[in-house]
Amino acid sequence: MTVPSVEIADVPAVLPEGAVLLDVREQDEWDAGHAPGALHIPMSEIGGRLEEVPNDVQLYVVCRAGGRSARVTQYLNQNGWEAVNVEGGMQHWDASGRPLEGGVDGMEPEVI
Repeated sequence: MTVPSVEIADVPAVLPEGAVLLDVREQDEWDAGHAPGALHIPMSEIGGRLEEVPNDVQLYVVCRAGGRSARVTQYLNQNGWEAVNVEGGMQHWDASGRPLEGGVDGMEPEVI
């Protein structure tokens, strides 16, 4: 099965109403730095938290580099969602100059 994917350039810098960026990284990765306004549900918890995943929006799924988010995208699509994987993940998000928020212990936000 092919996983629908988009390049970071095709993800709006400011998500419009009706679009959600779902970050599936682990808590420490999220704490270090994440996209403003993203919804955080770690991949390890997605099966038990499906009721929190909106199904009536454009859903962009992101992790650090794109592997975990591809698996989550496939899982969601097999269960009735219309999700797309963000190629290159938060590494590409950060490299393209997109904003980050968070940071641990007063440090600048970063993608780990």
